[in-house]
Amino acid sequence: MVLILTDLDGTLLDQETYEWSPARPALERLRRKGIPWIPITSKTRAEVEVWRRRLGHSHPFIVENGGAAFIPEGYFPGGVAGARQRDGYEVLEWGEPYQQLVADLEIAAEECGCRVLGFQAMTPDVVASECGMQREDALLAKQREYDEPFVVLDEGKDEVLKAAIVRRGRKWTRGGRFWHILGENDKATAALALIALYRRQWHEVQTIGLGDGLNDVPFLLRVDHPVLIRSSRVQELQAAVPQGFVTTQPGPAGWNEAVLRFT
Repeated sequence: MVLILTDLDGTLLDQETYEWSPARPALERLRRKGIPWIPITSKTRAEVEVWRRRLGHSHPFIVENGGAAFIPEGYFPGGVAGARQRDGYEVLEWGEPYQQLVADLEIAAEECGCRVLGFQAMTPDVVASECGMQREDALLAKQREYDEPFVVLDEGKDEVLKAAIVRRGRKWTRGGRFWHILGENDKATAALALIALYRRQWHEVQTIGLGDGLNDVPFLLRVDHPVLIRSSRVQELQAAVPQGFVTTQPGPAGWNEAVLRFT
């Protein structure tokens, strides 16, 4: 069987408008062929649940840069070892508690003398403005559990801040809009756990991964067919994932192009 793992913002969804209709033909093909596709995103569970309703999605999903995987109860026969039951899902968690990450970011920033602005300190209106979304969607984006996005306010201090974050025993990554502080989790760990569950059921599984940001690199390196969605960062991505197929178009049009090509 074929299994697709995909980033959302800048990949299936347009980076600025969140439009997805150019990907409709590919989504229809996946539905018709019964090919599962797994969102693997920096978005929160609350945000992804809205997009699942919009897109008719019924498969597992991975949130907050691999902080957790949410699997609909009964999706895998025999259940999921190590998962806990929560709101109709079997949940696998790798992320650290959100409030601890917020505290660690504050300490790291103070230690290196770099000002940052994290999601917790942003009002819903500021998040909406930064992300180009409606206020009600910003409220969902602030319901974080495993990952704190932030912006660096002092130009040129990225490197010293990253070093301070690592000294705190945390990891950092970069998405399309924000830096992120997180625990030991990343998208690859969560992706490999779900791939293993599919292989337990289906044995032969060919994996396709699609992404457009540096936070996608870990899981793109672990799939059979990595796809790099064209953007201003594509050369940086190519250097990190040299075997990746590069789309000719950005966003959902590029996503559509790649999914139709590989399925």
